[in-house]
Amino acid sequence: MKARTLITQRLYFGMDALKLRASTGRALARIVGLPRERARISGANLQQDFDVDTREGRALLEELVTAGLLQPVTERNDDYRLTERFFEFAAARVVEPLQRPRAKLLLAAACKLAERINQEWAHNPLEIEAFAVYGAYMSRDHQIDELSLGIVVRARASAARARFRRVLPKADGADQIRAAFRELSSFVTVRLVTDRRALPRPFSMVFDR
Repeated sequence: MKARTLITQRLYFGMDALKLRASTGRALARIVGLPRERARISGANLQQDFDVDTREGRALLEELVTAGLLQPVTERNDDYRLTERFFEFAAARVVEPLQRPRAKLLLAAACKLAERINQEWAHNPLEIEAFAVYGAYMSRDHQIDELSLGIVVRARASAARARFRRVLPKADGADQIRAAFRELSSFVTVRLVTDRRALPRPFSMVFDR
């Protein structure tokens, strides 16, 4: 299951992170021991778990369906299945938002990581041509929900590859690079591209070899 992080001082579906996690947790408690594919919860029970009245509850349930957390059961309009995304929110970590000075330190660490990957990871068939920051960092907010990195990769020159060690397949090499950057912080999200034109805009180039 994908690890999800919720940020305090942010609203999700009209509620704060702690309330959302507690509400989804109460809903999961109703289906403990049941196979996920068979577990269903009525709309009335969900409204109770999320502590909303009938009018607010109907709007909330529609929003959760649209967002992919709930799936209506076709034969009964008032019954819902909980999707994998619902489980992600129920198990999410709740943390304080990333402060901009800390984000700048993480970008500096990311530059060092990129240099190390290019210089030392001879077993990886890919190297980093450049990377940019985009998303929330490009706003004027001092508190950031996530640090989004767009990493441009290219094939490593054959002369720079390992001679006495098996070189990874490209797909495994890409996964290794993603994992290394994500290990810098739970706030870091990574998107790998092979062409700078594919970087999400607006962006700011941080590392350019």
